[in-house]
Amino acid sequence: MTQTTPTCLWNDSASLEELTYSIDHGAVGATCNPVIAVTVIKTELDRWKPRIAQLMREMPTATEEQIGWRVIEEMSAGAANLLRPVFEAHKGRNGRLSIQTDPRFYRDPHAIVEQALHFSQLAPNMIVKIPVTKAGISAIEEATYRGVSINATVSFTLPQSIAVAEAVERGLRRREAEGKDISTMGPVCTIMVGRLDDWLKVAMEKGKLSTDPGYMEWAGVAVFKKTYAIFRERGYRLRLLSAAFRNHMHWSEFIGGDVVISPPCSWQKRYNASDIEVISRIDTPVDPKIVSDLLKRFPDFRRAYMEDGLAEDDFDLYPPTVRTLRQFIAACAELSGLVRDIMLPNPDLK
Repeated sequence: MTQTTPTCLWNDSASLEELTYSIDHGAVGATCNPVIAVTVIKTELDRWKPRIAQLMREMPTATEEQIGWRVIEEMSAGAANLLRPVFEAHKGRNGRLSIQTDPRFYRDPHAIVEQALHFSQLAPNMIVKIPVTKAGISAIEEATYRGVSINATVSFTLPQSIAVAEAVERGLRRREAEGKDISTMGPVCTIMVGRLDDWLKVAMEKGKLSTDPGYMEWAGVAVFKKTYAIFRERGYRLRLLSAAFRNHMHWSEFIGGDVVISPPCSWQKRYNASDIEVISRIDTPVDPKIVSDLLKRFPDFRRAYMEDGLAEDDFDLYPPTVRTLRQFIAACAELSGLVRDIMLPNPDLK
């Protein structure tokens, strides 16, 4: 795929071991989020536990939360360093490491922008994840205007993606009007295709609905393909990124597009070992019968698939948004707990 099509591979983790494998197999970028960061720290605790202890000494008044975020920053900067040669070769379009703003800021555009600016200074090739909430849209415009390459996340729908694209365009135009450089910026908009599928499966059970179970695997694919066609038609200056992998179609159906695909390393190994043919499928439409059935049965698919299906004021309470924010916020608490166990070991467990 990376050799024969314009489709780019980014690794969905900041783990140095996983990223090294991915780069060796054609990856030109990487993404991360609070859940992934916690997983990396737990998996590589032999490495991070001594560093946390050292940070405790270096930052004697820091809270467990502050130390936890410092670890995320160092993890991200280390992964970014691995990608620097790609970044320089691609002149900013690729070779970036995604670091996510604190999901607890999802209602506060000022806090999001300030953290985005800070994160963008950690390495020249950072790209900063901002959630596609109502506050996130204004933060995306402002961060773009201030020179930050953004990766819009917590995004599942066509309306969210259009709002992101328009916000990025406003930010870019503001920079251009002031003669500021945009040539090395590389914004992307994520669609978490698998998380949309996940929610519709929950909705099917809640509503006691019946449909062909295979149809449920196509919802995120259908939204992504429709969004990609609109992006090309309108000439938006950012790429789509496919995330939240649940089956091989979240990779194979997007091959051939000028898009980013960001599977976890485990999925990359599965793809590399498979006999799935690497051919362009991005312009192959999803069966209209499947789309029609999903539109008829699932109001939340209509909201995701139709351009006017979801207003900005409704972004925050769209069910996949709520579920994902809650998971990311819980991961922040888990990160603090990991640090707490090192700062204040539980005497009852000794």
